[in-house]
Amino acid sequence: MTLSRRHFFYGTAAATAMGLTASQGAAATCMMPTQERQAALTPQGVVDELMAGNARFVSGNLVNCDLNAQVVQTSGGQYPIAAIVGCIDSRVPPELVFDQKIGDVFTARIAGNFVNTDIVGSLEFACRVAGAKAIVVLGHTECGAVKGAVDQVELGNLTEMLKRIEPAVQAAGPVAERTSKDKAFVQKVADANVGLTVQQILDTSPVLADMVAAGELVIVGGMHDIATGQIRLIA
Repeated sequence: MTLSRRHFFYGTAAATAMGLTASQGAAATCMMPTQERQAALTPQGVVDELMAGNARFVSGNLVNCDLNAQVVQTSGGQYPIAAIVGCIDSRVPPELVFDQKIGDVFTARIAGNFVNTDIVGSLEFACRVAGAKAIVVLGHTECGAVKGAVDQVELGNLTEMLKRIEPAVQAAGPVAERTSKDKAFVQKVADANVGLTVQQILDTSPVLADMVAAGELVIVGGMHDIATGQIRLIA
């Protein structure tokens, strides 16, 4: 499917966020997940906040928060700013790589960061009901699920699951030899998988598509580099 560029954020906002200096990262303060904070942020502001958090993660200038205090504060309700669809890979915990804390983000994790009806329904709850203003489909480099799909691995229920990534394999091809040893091809599949997942969310959820059209929500794709920790937005 052709991806519409209006569903992605580009430009100076993300570049500026990723270019934060160490002193700027260190100066960031812990923001409590309040209803006022959620209401004040625009969809683009949420993406900027996440990318600024990733810049802090990469530079090592993480925001220190009293997590026990956040447990108490969020016990009566939640006001997350974003929902993240990520892979189960142990190296890519969304809250950490975006430097977010308890109550900041909804996370749905599945090998290969694709979506199904259950996950899309969860995203509808996160955004329409609970007020999240951005959805990030977060892939990562060296993804084992993507490699498995490329190699057409067969193993129990994994066989059926990997078929969900096959459209991305086809979109990234053709290649002379279909193998996960071809790192460039694996990354092309990972990128295509993120883009197709963004489009699938829009195609299968009129609720979320209407929110995007109304400027109430943005859906973006991201790719986490496990070697550097840096996240780039995918167009």
